[in-house]
Amino acid sequence: MAAAQLTTDALAEKHRSTLDQALDTIRTRAYWSPHPEHPKAYGENGSLDAAAGLEAYKALLNTRFELDQPGTDAWTGGETSPYGPALGIEYPHADIDVLLPAMRAGMAGWREAGAEVRALVCLEILARISARTHEFAHAVMHTSGQAFMMAFQAGGPHAQDRGLEAVAYAYAEQTRTPGNADWSKPQGKRDPLELTKAFTPVARGIALVIGCNTFPTWNGYPGLFASLATGNPVLVKPHPRAVLPLALTVRVAREVLAEAGFDPNLVALAVERPGEGIAKTLAVRPEVRIIDYTGSTAFGDWLEANARQAQVYTEKAGVNTVVVDSTDDYKGMLSNLAFSLSLYSGQMCTTPQNLLIPRDGITTDAGPKSYDEVVADLSAAVGGLLGDDARANALLGALVNPDVKARLEAAAGLGEVALASREVANPDFPDAVVRTPVIVKLDGSKPDADAAYFSECFGPVSFAVSVDSTTDALELLRRTVREKGAMTVGAYTTSPETERAVEEVCLEESAQLSLNLTGGVYVNQTAAFSDFHGSGGNPAANAALCDGAFVANRFRVVEVRRQA
Repeated sequence: MAAAQLTTDALAEKHRSTLDQALDTIRTRAYWSPHPEHPKAYGENGSLDAAAGLEAYKALLNTRFELDQPGTDAWTGGETSPYGPALGIEYPHADIDVLLPAMRAGMAGWREAGAEVRALVCLEILARISARTHEFAHAVMHTSGQAFMMAFQAGGPHAQDRGLEAVAYAYAEQTRTPGNADWSKPQGKRDPLELTKAFTPVARGIALVIGCNTFPTWNGYPGLFASLATGNPVLVKPHPRAVLPLALTVRVAREVLAEAGFDPNLVALAVERPGEGIAKTLAVRPEVRIIDYTGSTAFGDWLEANARQAQVYTEKAGVNTVVVDSTDDYKGMLSNLAFSLSLYSGQMCTTPQNLLIPRDGITTDAGPKSYDEVVADLSAAVGGLLGDDARANALLGALVNPDVKARLEAAAGLGEVALASREVANPDFPDAVVRTPVIVKLDGSKPDADAAYFSECFGPVSFAVSVDSTTDALELLRRTVREKGAMTVGAYTTSPETERAVEEVCLEESAQLSLNLTGGVYVNQTAAFSDFHGSGGNPAANAALCDGAFVANRFRVVEVRRQA
């Protein structure tokens, strides 16, 4: 361990109250966030304001991203913003035979520090990232295609909240068992049997975080901080199109670890050359004992089947569904759904895809509405929401890659188009590919395994699926979640019986349910410390962000007994 510039007392004075509040909030599930959502909240106490954050981001472009980590054998890069410009950043390429042993070297000191110190160091990392939220927002925007405000909030404070939440769960699980215990077993007239026992949380080994393109920090931070807080070194392998946000994270983590007297190689970066595909190589290395992955079902399934030496946490694809039975706020329902379908061009793992609507229509406060009327009115709501190009750009962002554009264009040939997608020009970034959602009408009366709505069509594509009845909608919902998985389920109903039936399906199939959302909370948004993201109980994901199960198996408790 290096000489510490950040003492334990200084870390405790700065962060212990935040840790305590996080621990309390994961029990109460109330609203709380220590990270401001509004851009104007930054600029004091060492944090970067909007102008400074933009300049800091620009200063990274067309440079070599130095990390001073062992095993650098070349430099690589190639990120291009979904908004058009090339980032021009080169990152260190690692010789993993050199880097992995170097990462393990600091494990003993990190273990001996204890759960509290590890948590406080993690909170210092998050605090420094928070101070640079404006810089991170531009990095997320220009690697994911999110519009700036979404990149700022989801890539900044919301991601930081998820990281802090993981630290809180990690601390709670590690301290569930006392560090020491005196054990005395009575022996009648003889002296009791007496032992002293010490219990130490021991890390599994190197944790591999395989980053995603769309939400590099939001999806990356839970696993990164859960593993680091439980004593594991963390190797971050970003998506090749979204390296910068996680490279910045690794740089901050290494700086804090060194200042706190720990080996900075406890956190390192693995960037791949174009087409190299190092995730498969790293995933089966014997040193890698934990893997966190967000992405396609195909690779998630491969990891679960082949990385047998590791504890694997996956968030894969699902088919998110909304059951529309009835509503007492028709206008609010349409407005809420329109926003949910449009946000970030539907490029969220929680965006609704299938809208199950009885073909005989639904009852509403605006009178009965036929299937065709509901679909037409929803299409009009989406069109109205995105009719102004400035607003459309602020909500849609840009398509993250050409595959999304291809799926969007192909969707129009799957059925009757109720709402056609249109191109939106972005005056600030003329090369950005911006498209409004398409809504396609499909018949769900005779569902078969090859139906378009049984597969995830990631991007701004929604299917208005006509069903014979709400009962049939619930059966289709059950089959979809059971066979394909779902990160989210939504439902609209004024019937207590239907509400209970939807709830029962979701409880039995382990799907997170949102009922009758008509205001400013949307089915595709979840709040750290209160909402669980995924359940771990259906094919869409084998873990939830965050709960005790997400952290508890990242370490084992080792006992040492001594004769008293």
